[in-house]
Amino acid sequence: MFTTIHMTVAAWCLVVAALLPIVSAGIAKSGGSAGQKRYDNGQPRAWLQQQQGWRARANAAQSNGFESLPLFIGAVLFAQQSGASQETVDLLSMAYIAIRGVYLAVYLADLPTVRSLVFSAGLLVNLAIFFVA
Repeated sequence: MFTTIHMTVAAWCLVVAALLPIVSAGIAKSGGSAGQKRYDNGQPRAWLQQQQGWRARANAAQSNGFESLPLFIGAVLFAQQSGASQETVDLLSMAYIAIRGVYLAVYLADLPTVRSLVFSAGLLVNLAIFFVA
């Protein structure tokens, strides 16, 4: 009656990719410093829109993470359904997750040119996942 579901590395990467924007949001909302109003859970969007510096960048990284997620999900599912080499899809998926981690780090560090290059690398990896099919 019950079947065993085998989770591929790429499937686990889908889960991680879906959680990365939530990590970014947590960073944006974390802590509090002298002179700054702490996170307002009653008005979260208004509070986030008033933020500057690393908090604003973390929130922007959250938005970008959610915006890039559908392409990654689509690429992985398409490649798997098309019979692409699972090992290749797994490796490219892990590369995408690593790139998104670097993307968050350079976004927080306020390195816009590097951020754009890293974003482009993530886009190229997504396209590569589509084309391995």
